[in-house]
Amino acid sequence: MFKVLVIAYYFPPMGLSGVQRTLKFVKYMKSYNWEPTVITAGKVGYYAHDLTLLDEANRAGVRIIRTEGKDPNSLLAKVGTVKIPNEKIRKIWNRINQSIFIPDNKISWSKKAMRLAAELVKKEKFDLVFVTCPPFSAFNESRYFKKKYQIPLIVDYRDPWYGSYFAIYPTILHKYLHKRKEYHSLRAADRVIVTNRRIKEKLLNMYKFLTFEDIVIVSHGFDPEDFENAKPIPKDKDKLLITYSGIFLEYNTPKYFLKAFKKITVERPDIAANIELQFIGYLRKENEKLIKKLHIQEFVKDFGYLNHQDAIVKLISSDVLWLMVGDKKNIDAILPGKIYEYIGSKKPIIGCVPDGAAKNSLVEYGAAFITEPDNIESIKNAIYKVYDLYKKNNLPVPDDEIVNKYRRDYLTEQLTKQFQFLVN
Repeated sequence: MFKVLVIAYYFPPMGLSGVQRTLKFVKYMKSYNWEPTVITAGKVGYYAHDLTLLDEANRAGVRIIRTEGKDPNSLLAKVGTVKIPNEKIRKIWNRINQSIFIPDNKISWSKKAMRLAAELVKKEKFDLVFVTCPPFSAFNESRYFKKKYQIPLIVDYRDPWYGSYFAIYPTILHKYLHKRKEYHSLRAADRVIVTNRRIKEKLLNMYKFLTFEDIVIVSHGFDPEDFENAKPIPKDKDKLLITYSGIFLEYNTPKYFLKAFKKITVERPDIAANIELQFIGYLRKENEKLIKKLHIQEFVKDFGYLNHQDAIVKLISSDVLWLMVGDKKNIDAILPGKIYEYIGSKKPIIGCVPDGAAKNSLVEYGAAFITEPDNIESIKNAIYKVYDLYKKNNLPVPDDEIVNKYRRDYLTEQLTKQFQFLVN
């Protein structure tokens, strides 16, 4: 059994999609002869906590070591689950953070995590270090660790670093320092894992020392065990259930979809009466206000944040799932992990997405109705089409061969093959 040291700030009991990729990797690593030890955050204030995900890691026998830093989340530990602020306030807070901290506000935690890693490697042998980002400060700190201990280093880009849609550069100096830190961090890495081809292309174009073989695509995915253990809730067959699962941030908004549905309530109230819009996660107050303003409350059900398994039950109990990614600069590389849980459910998907990684995945999936993200008329027509096919019992079904490509166990096998190449 080989041993891998995993550096992951975002890990259960934190919830939301950012923790699941790493959790599922470490859950299945032992099946491929790799024993993980995870260094992660201790108690933190965070938007969501899910103890069922932590139970899953414990059942898999994953060794977890926790440490706290002086980052804002750690300082809010006593608060526990923190309410998501209004989007305007969140953006202001984000700008302040990105003005002060380079590359991010997890620097103190990342330094402590790597000091802890150094203590561990002095006591026991590790064959490889796997750092998952964000936070990119963990990747930046790991390059010093790599230089000292010469243990193979793999980095996992869940999102892009330099030039990301989420990035704010108040000055030219900020921009320069981010790119410089990413350059030196990538120089130290033995392999770079990315979630999609768009991120790979951007890195290859930006850093010419990287070769095609240096960067390996290991997609987001779904865990088949989540679906094997879930049973759908009986529903009214006359009513079409359209479900959104996740959170709304600056790159996505439900307003165009809600306005499209409002048009249906005016044009075809008979059809609207047989559609229910369900939201799982964080709908947010500004969107609740929009629903009231449009007078469509009777068609909407907001379940709030659910633990992961309950969310899966809602997905498989729905008829159609909905996804939105905004059409903004540098957004083509954004690939929400929830797409693959949607794919795992084998349900048809309405995808309001621009050209890019998300659209490519939905096109491959096949059972998708794709529109421009902000085209209200196009979204309205997609809902009409979905409703018509639902009434005819003729909604599209995906190819199992495409779906099975995104099983978490299979993706972990792909990842550990990269581990094996390096240690051999």
